Amino acid sequence: MGSSDGFDSSFLGLECGVPGVAAGRAVRVLGYTHFSVHLDPERRLAAVTAVNIDGATAVDAPRGDDWHLDERIPASEQTGPEVYARNDLDRGHLVRRRDPVWGPDATKANYDTFSYTNAAPQVAEFNQSKELWNGLEDHVLSYAETNGLRVSVFTGPVFGDEDPEYRGVRIPLGFWKVAAWNAAGVLRAAGFVLDQSPQLDGIDLETARATAIATDAPPPLGPFRTFQVAVADLAALTGLDFGVMEAADVFERPAEETGIRPLGLPRAMRWRELESAEAIRL
Repeated sequence: MGSSDGFDSSFLGLECGVPGVAAGRAVRVLGYTHFSVHLDPERRLAAVTAVNIDGATAVDAPRGDDWHLDERIPASEQTGPEVYARNDLDRGHLVRRRDPVWGPDATKANYDTFSYTNAAPQVAEFNQSKELWNGLEDHVLSYAETNGLRVSVFTGPVFGDEDPEYRGVRIPLGFWKVAAWNAAGVLRAAGFVLDQSPQLDGIDLETARATAIATDAPPPLGPFRTFQVAVADLAALTGLDFGVMEAADVFERPAEETGIRPLGLPRAMRWRELESAEAIRL
């Protein structure tokens, strides 16, 4: 089971569909090997990505670096190489390269993850929190071993009004992720947020942004912070409909407010900041 042409909503043996965008919001649905991208052509970035992961048939494919535009859609709707040239921005995979690389179509899946439709500008500096974000799927897969090593993962940017513009593209200051799995016939889900908003006070931030614009440098970003969050909070934050995953959420809010203001939110949402994979609760 498992489709080689896009995300399979029945992959877990339970129906778990791609989070839906608000009515009237245009997206292009693009199928790839074991994953799909729902592209927002106005933002020139994916609104949602969805991938099926079968750890039991995973293949250790060479990484490569074959970044390419998707020829099925206009280049003007994609954030292409010109945004990443002559700077230290990362082309951050939304669907992680390793996740769809399984089964007989592993080589094609590996190549497909290097489509610019599957990338978003991210802080280049590699730090502990970024390593944690990149390894969330590994942690969930380990937890799900007894349930057949199958997981569906949904990822996308948090599009916000404060996202700074750079070379014609507004760079998201946050990203979200939901992992879903089948626990003995019951759907379970866990939500996460990556915050790459700059940790500067207002005056410093405005000065830094003005300097960046004047020198054609990327806007100030980072450092990364990673949180485990309620799926319902992701729905409020993104405007997406997470369907059955809200009721399947395993998250329990911390008992007390943390005072943390991720993504510049006006109030703490009692998210759990993660310092290590061991802090994740599933």
